[in-house]
Formats: sequence, C-alpha cells, structure tokens
Amino acid sequence: MPATPAPVTLPVALAHGPAEVEYFVSGTGPGLVLVHGTFADALGNWQPLIDAVADRYTVVAVNLVGSGGSTGPETVSADDLAGLVAAAAEHAGLDTYHLVGHSLGAVTAAALAARHPRRVRSLALHAPWARTDARGRYQFALWERLLREDPARLGELLQLTAFRPEATAGADNEDVAASVQGLAGMVSVRHVPQLRADRDADLRDRLPHVTAPTLVLVSGRDQIVPPADQRAVAAAIPGAALEEFDAGHALPFEDGDGFVKAVTAFLDAH
Repeated sequence: MPATPAPVTLPVALAHGPAEVEYFVSGTGPGLVLVHGTFADALGNWQPLIDAVADRYTVVAVNLVGSGGSTGPETVSADDLAGLVAAAAEHAGLDTYHLVGHSLGAVTAAALAARHPRRVRSLALHAPWARTDARGRYQFALWERLLREDPARLGELLQLTAFRPEATAGADNEDVAASVQGLAGMVSVRHVPQLRADRDADLRDRLPHVTAPTLVLVSGRDQIVPPADQRAVAAAIPGAALEEFDAGHALPFEDGDGFVKAVTAFLDAH
C-alpha cells in the first residue's frame, strides 16, 4: 500500500468565522476531489478509492470542518463546506477536476458543482439529498444530542441505521459490540459543524444548475437518507444517471469493491 501522504493545511474565511482546511494529495493525472460524509474523514472514507485511481488521477481528499485537522465555526452550511473544498482544490493546483462525494460530502459536492460549473468535469454522488425535511432535522438533532451526552448510544444507533439490517442480524455479539465501539470512537463533538450542515441543507434551487455529467449512486436499503430522496436528486440534475445498490447508507464499507468499481468506471468514462 502506498505511504500515507502528508496533510496540507490552509486558512479559509467562512460566513460564520475563520476556518482551516486540511487535505491530502496523492497520485498524478487529471484532478479528482473527494468529499467525505458526516463523522468520517478524508482517508477513512476514501482510501480504497484512492488506492484504485492514484495511478491515473491527482487525488485531493479533503477533511471537512471537524474532521482531521480541519477546524472552523460550530455552525457551517453546505455552501461553506463547498467553499472549503473549492479552496483546497485550488490550493492543490487543480483548475478543473472530477468530484465525488458521500452523504454530506455528496450534498457539499453538488453545491460546489452548481456554484463552479466550469471547474467540475464530472460529478459522482452517493446518498445525496436535496433538502433536509422534518424527519431529517429530527434525526440530526438527535445525533447532536447523543454526541454531546452519550456517544456510546450514538454508536449503537449508527450500528442499527447506517448498515442494512442483515449486517447486524447476521453478526455475532462480539462483532456487533466491536462495530459499535468503533463507531462510538469515530464520533466527537468536533463533528457538530457537520451536523449543522446536515440539518440545514437545501439545494433545491441549485441542482437544476449542475451542468457536469453526473452519476447518483443510490443505497436502496438506506435508513438514514431515504432512497426516494436520493433518486429525487438524480431527477433534479439534468441528464443525471442513476445506479442503485442493495445496501445501506454505509455502502462504501458494506460493498467497498462494488462502490469503487462503479465510481472508477464513471470517472474513466469522463
């Protein structure tokens, strides 16, 4: 496995205050920017994909506010995060790039693609949504409350909802306990800005302005972002293609090989 690249950091001004963004650069070739989901980080979310494409793409994997070395105000928006990612890509020397996002990273990537259409060569989104509805706001408020009061219980909740039910039903107690412990260890109050961005997301007026060739990867068994909401994003982006998986929200971890294969096939076609 290639050595982990050294992180690069730079200051960025956001609407609610100053921030610092951390990112990693690997490989060589056309630009590819990767944006992780809530509670994840750049390398944890994307290392298998980075390993698969670094021989032909210059990969910039960005940490959102609250992950890795990226810091900033407690309240940020998807637009703020899009500006953070765009700043990292520009700082890394990318004028144009392919763009891939998972969950909150997909919302961020879609916002960036609508805002900077000339920079984004193609767009792959996994588990995006256009607007956080009342159910979603309740979910993210619950996550924030548990994050502050009882991270272990949040780990249990994520174990039950991030994966399709069979992932837990077919595991023994020790495996489930280890997974819950791992999830609880991932989360931190530093992630509150990401939950605020999740809670307030609304891209309905942006999606029709995305011009890059787009693929929406839908998790058909998703219990966090309803599959219908993911399909609605594909319907709102002109010409977007859709590919559906029999997986939960954690598709990159449930079916890592299938996820990487789908993304790399799309990237190489564009």
